[in-house]
Amino acid sequence: MHDPSYLLAEALGNRLNTLRLRLALAESCTGGGIAKAITDVPGSSGWFDRGFVTYSNDAKIDMLGVKPETLARVGAVSEETALEMVAGTLTNSLADLALAVTGIAGPDGGTPVKPVGTVFIAWQMRGANGACLQKQFSGDRQSIRQQATLFCLQQLLHMLENA
Repeated sequence: MHDPSYLLAEALGNRLNTLRLRLALAESCTGGGIAKAITDVPGSSGWFDRGFVTYSNDAKIDMLGVKPETLARVGAVSEETALEMVAGTLTNSLADLALAVTGIAGPDGGTPVKPVGTVFIAWQMRGANGACLQKQFSGDRQSIRQQATLFCLQQLLHMLENA
């Protein structure tokens, strides 16, 4: 019996293969958890290009081209940053589709405006505009990261079902 993230990643890979698309990721709060789920699937090298774990603001700037002004103005956990992350993922990869995730996994770092569990997920097809969702997950750090990973895989799969 495989865990839910494996089953979602396997279904995602089947769909990406059918559509002949390649995926890239930029992960912050999930710390590479989505890439791990994907690379657990045999043959994922056929549809997964690369993943960036851009945990620090400097990494977001250096690896993805997130603007320092954006981080100063709205912070790393924001729609604007997630959209810049996903655009930078496409710029710095060979992928057709990218997903970026940034959030507050806790136990510290939350504010009344952005409590622990606040996560922004952005996705974008090459040549199209990006889209972003804000989610609020609950539980401890591990639970929030796991929920975010599962949601991101589900979101990608849902998006490709309509492609």
